[in-house]
Amino acid sequence: MGEQMQALQIQKTGPMQDNQGPLVATTMPRPQPARDEVLLRVIMCGICHTELDEIEGRTAPSVLPRVPGHQVIGIVEATGSDVSSPAPGTRVGVAWIFRACGDCQHCNAGEENLCTAFEATGRDHDGGYAEYMTAPAQFVVPIPDALGDEQAAPLLCAGAIGLRSLRLAHLAPGEPLGLMGFGGANHLVLKLARHLHPDSPVLVWSRNRDEQELAMRLGAAWAGDIDHRPPMQANAIIDTTPVYRTVLAALENLCPGGRLVINAIRKEDVDRELLSELDYTQHLWMEKEIKTVANVTRKDVTDMLAIAARACIYPEVQIYQFGEANHALWQMRNGQIRGAKVLQVSQATR
Repeated sequence: MGEQMQALQIQKTGPMQDNQGPLVATTMPRPQPARDEVLLRVIMCGICHTELDEIEGRTAPSVLPRVPGHQVIGIVEATGSDVSSPAPGTRVGVAWIFRACGDCQHCNAGEENLCTAFEATGRDHDGGYAEYMTAPAQFVVPIPDALGDEQAAPLLCAGAIGLRSLRLAHLAPGEPLGLMGFGGANHLVLKLARHLHPDSPVLVWSRNRDEQELAMRLGAAWAGDIDHRPPMQANAIIDTTPVYRTVLAALENLCPGGRLVINAIRKEDVDRELLSELDYTQHLWMEKEIKTVANVTRKDVTDMLAIAARACIYPEVQIYQFGEANHALWQMRNGQIRGAKVLQVSQATR
């Protein structure tokens, strides 16, 4: 028997009932890298709402059991026979994009996030809720020295998908930007917007008073509940929530020609019936646009890391020990989110 490691697995899917599950602690063989892969010793792994989508079956793993986690910071321990870079000892990250085909129309256009062969870390392959994991060498990214482990982990997904969302919003100088929800992704979008679009006021909708206060502290021009109306309409709104209620609220608060960017891999069914209230004149008239964000590219990830390192854009982080993953996910499930949540898997060597 080879060397063993500790890991947390999704062993079945279904509604999350309490903070005692659903991730199951297990001992399993340490993976070995294929010829084009690297073996990582995981240091930290960001905790994402997508883990809840996997657990509850909205974007279920391709096979079970599965080790989740796709905001992985680790040290290269070993490499496959065809890998020349990165070298052992290099600190790297693994994001949601585990692999794409590299040959299709989308990949050739730099849109590998839209590749029909897209494979996701922690869903289609074991991820970072474990002491070790393997990943294709071409799809791991170097971590700038200016970023600590706990700072870099949320940037791999919440930051990268936030940057992609902001780019898809096509915000012109001075145009107001709206953020629906203020968790791990949108609190980074606010920091990005303050850096990339300093003349654009940022409006934040959140049902959580603590999140509203955090938004104002980070530089929002206005923050209020989902049903509240800000002093101005937004030219673009980024919705990161798991519900449909915010879609209607966002459309009501968009100016003519405004753009709604939905940054959620899935929406929950809890309030799907609200879509029956969609009114063409109230919500869609006047050339309003709706666009979704699908996955990320490696360029989104490396760009986000570079911007964050250069501009000192750091996430607000809550760190949890390895055995506290279920508790962290339960808090997320119940809206107890303040910035980003990160799982400490092992200690760094640097």
